[in-house]
Amino acid sequence: MASKVFFTDMRVLPDYGLLEKLDALMKRAGMDNVDFKDKLVAIKITFGERGNMAYIRPGYIARVVKKIQDLGGKPILVDCNTLYYGMRANAVDHLETAMLNGFNRIAVGCNVMIADGLTGLDCTEIPINMDYVKNAKIGSVIAAADIIVSVSHFKGHQGTGFGGALKNVGMGSGSRQGKMEMHAASKPKILEEKCVACGKCIQHCPQKAISYNDNHKACIDYAKCIGCGQCVATCHYGAAVANYDQESATVGKKMAEYAFAVLKGKPNFHINMVMDISPECDCWSINDLAIAPNVGMAASFDPVALDRVCVDLVNQAPSIPGSMLFDKEPYVVGQDKFEHIHPDVSWRDTLDHAEEIGLGSQDYELVKMK
Repeated sequence: MASKVFFTDMRVLPDYGLLEKLDALMKRAGMDNVDFKDKLVAIKITFGERGNMAYIRPGYIARVVKKIQDLGGKPILVDCNTLYYGMRANAVDHLETAMLNGFNRIAVGCNVMIADGLTGLDCTEIPINMDYVKNAKIGSVIAAADIIVSVSHFKGHQGTGFGGALKNVGMGSGSRQGKMEMHAASKPKILEEKCVACGKCIQHCPQKAISYNDNHKACIDYAKCIGCGQCVATCHYGAAVANYDQESATVGKKMAEYAFAVLKGKPNFHINMVMDISPECDCWSINDLAIAPNVGMAASFDPVALDRVCVDLVNQAPSIPGSMLFDKEPYVVGQDKFEHIHPDVSWRDTLDHAEEIGLGSQDYELVKMK
């Protein structure tokens, strides 16, 4: 049976703007049918890296928050710390970035929490026993929530072809150790030529698995290492890195399994904002010219169908001259935009595997609203 996905475009009327259209979209898609009364609701979003301007505008999130509150729920905005070193690698910097980007109680009407704690170690293991992931390491706040609502910025992505609901929920809900598991098949490594012997990785390793070798460079004892990625996040010099030693298809499949773990047994609802369609992820500190004009907003209880609809809508949309689509071989009308930008990555791997494990269906019925 085809999953229903509801969609509204960017056209407005004098008394019916984009925020009112979002309200109507949530209602028509059935969000009112979820029992939010006194439930703890994790609204999974990405706050955007500092300097990136393509992330979802807080005004949209405020409407989602108000909707949940009106239905009796207790919403919080959540995200987990990043694996890489940046301004979202610990809860202090991450919260400050969220506030600077407009995600604060005054702007959105609810609190913000970093789901895997101060340094990314606060996680709950959820057993799923799947092909690639046996126990998903999920940020504890997300794992403890009663209901999951995702609001995702739909765009391109260098690692999985595109980023939408599945990436937001799957990769984004993984603790630092979970992100390490999704990104790599092995534990992190030290690039000795980049190590300046600052001692940060030694100081922050929770297992005391790092010490100096005879060359006074950081060295990992893999008998003690648990692959948490703390060294990757705390190294300012790029010396501690994840081993990207698996095919991109495997990353996408692991991500789908993590999304399954997050949503397992919980009411969930998903919204994709198909606007500011940048070619790369919001984890970059910049955002390039959009590859297609703003398309609209879509919502569904099925994250797989939702992401597939958005891929199709972007591929049906005009291309923007001068965007990354035209950097190498010129884009030809009818080509898959995401595969053209990232030819070494197939977005189909993630959706196909998500469908195989029962997370949703790529067979959809698109319901267009005014």
